[in-house]
Amino acid sequence: MIFVCTGSREYQFNRLLREIDRLIEDGKIKEEVIAQIGGSSYIPKNYNYERFMDAKRFENLQDKADIVIAHGGTGAVIGALKKKKQVIAVPRLAKYGEHIDDHQKQICGVLADQGLLVEVLKIKELNGAIKKLKKYPIIKIYNKESNVFVLVDQFIEKESKTTKKKYF
Repeated sequence: MIFVCTGSREYQFNRLLREIDRLIEDGKIKEEVIAQIGGSSYIPKNYNYERFMDAKRFENLQDKADIVIAHGGTGAVIGALKKKKQVIAVPRLAKYGEHIDDHQKQICGVLADQGLLVEVLKIKELNGAIKKLKKYPIIKIYNKESNVFVLVDQFIEKESKTTKKKYF
């Protein structure tokens, strides 16, 4: 099964959803596809979808998936990598009105350079990426600890010293 996740923000990701439909229609994707389409206006014709999902449903579909095709959001990508899934990251691009900037491209580029996922920047390369992962699955495992809390603590400490305010 392929799980496609486009994020839960207001941004559309019609480009990805259309390409998945085309690949199914052309017989290039034969397995079941389920997508979380978020704020996209394109409605899939050849696969099941839900606009938004609660965390439990989302994780359940990630668990079942052989391949996760995700927008370049860190939550979706890192979550799938931590579950040892084969990940294809298709970053949202500002030039298509999919986000306000191209930060997802930077995130996905770093993870692709580390050999943790396959990045697709040109949507017509998606089928090749799927074939590649099926033939040569990624065996490198993502095992980094999250440092979000450390960064928040450092920020609060720095702000407290700068402004002389106590946050906690």
